[in-house]
Amino acid sequence: MNYEPALLDRVFKLSEKGTTVKREIVAGITTFIAMSYILFVNPTVLAAAGMNKGAVFVATALTAIVGCVAMAFIANYPLAVAPGLGSNAFFSYSVVIGMGIPWQTAIAGVFIASILFMLTTVFKVREAVINAIPASLKSAMAAGIGLFIAFTGLKQGGLVIGSKSSLVTITNWSTPTVWLTVFGLVAIGLMMSKKIPGAMFIGMAATAIVGVVAGLIKMPSSIVSTIPSLAPTFGASILNLNHIFSIQMLIVVLIFFLVAFFDTTGTVIGLAEQAGFIKDNHIPKEVGRALFADSTSMIAGSVFGSTPTACYVESSTGIAAGGRTGLTALTVAFMFGLSLFFSPLLTLVTSQVTAPVLIIVGSFMAKSLAKVNWSKFEEALPSFLIVLSMPLTYNISYGLAFGILAYPLTMFAAGRRKEVHPIMIAAAIIFFFLLFAMNALPSS
Repeated sequence: MNYEPALLDRVFKLSEKGTTVKREIVAGITTFIAMSYILFVNPTVLAAAGMNKGAVFVATALTAIVGCVAMAFIANYPLAVAPGLGSNAFFSYSVVIGMGIPWQTAIAGVFIASILFMLTTVFKVREAVINAIPASLKSAMAAGIGLFIAFTGLKQGGLVIGSKSSLVTITNWSTPTVWLTVFGLVAIGLMMSKKIPGAMFIGMAATAIVGVVAGLIKMPSSIVSTIPSLAPTFGASILNLNHIFSIQMLIVVLIFFLVAFFDTTGTVIGLAEQAGFIKDNHIPKEVGRALFADSTSMIAGSVFGSTPTACYVESSTGIAAGGRTGLTALTVAFMFGLSLFFSPLLTLVTSQVTAPVLIIVGSFMAKSLAKVNWSKFEEALPSFLIVLSMPLTYNISYGLAFGILAYPLTMFAAGRRKEVHPIMIAAAIIFFFLLFAMNALPSS
């Protein structure tokens, strides 16, 4: 057995996990390269909500550092945590732009959702919530959000445009920036198909370079600089807590909570299985610690000025490289720390550079459609309403509301009343009054 530093071996149980310091560091760097695109995508998406790009860049990195350090020392898992795609798109395009809610109020809603997520983790009630929502609806939620994200990417990249006759139509191919989106989509798609590590980051970098060479993107004056100020976003969530007590914000908090809840739980369990931590279908206690670590970063992120965090599926690249302990996550945190000095590169990341990433991430999430029980109409219809409504109404809240409203009705009609959890009935009643009686979800 290779000799490992005693302190690291004791803290991360390297020998027990059958790994080495070198292997863990390589795994951490591999994971960081695969997920580093979030450093540039998150500020671009949240800037659409009026947030300061530089501050969000710093908030993204700091949130990832907190999440990865917590994952390293609390759970000792090789999982990376950072602000998640999906919730940030919902934040900007559905909550702020669609509902007309100021970003300061919306970020306060994220803070409340993160507190709820922490409480459900500490008091171990997540199992009850997971069991209450049927599997088909959970899968439909993930797929619907994926289509919402993909449609956002198509719109931002200019591949679809508005039409008076058909609402949307294909782009005008004479627009030069559209071809930049096409280049990025093809490049990333081909690299993902060849399973090239860091395909999204490499694809974004290549698209930005092509944009600069073609004169479509302006080259930044420098590459390295001092760290941007966090002041424009820091603490806004706490300072605006008095503005969240409204019908609109109630549903916003619920969506943020559910997205973080199910996304993190599913990802952690899936990656734990990949790493071989789950034996005989038994989930180890470390999974609960991993969820606690993620909820810690979600609270920190809302204070810094970012949207809910997620355990990144890109952690699978590090696990495939041999990562088995929290030292992998700690390495990712270190890499995010170094990245803080490269904020000038943000000017290279235009909407055409990030659009392909949104489209491809949407395709990842759409795979959940396979888990919907399409053979049972009483489950298929509510699931279909969720998936259909999210992108077409351009509002995740609408999709969730329609599905939850339809589910008890179709289940009752099918004679499966006893299978409907009381929580789902209560949720349907709440959504009915929010959606119809109080007009809580205005269209965008």
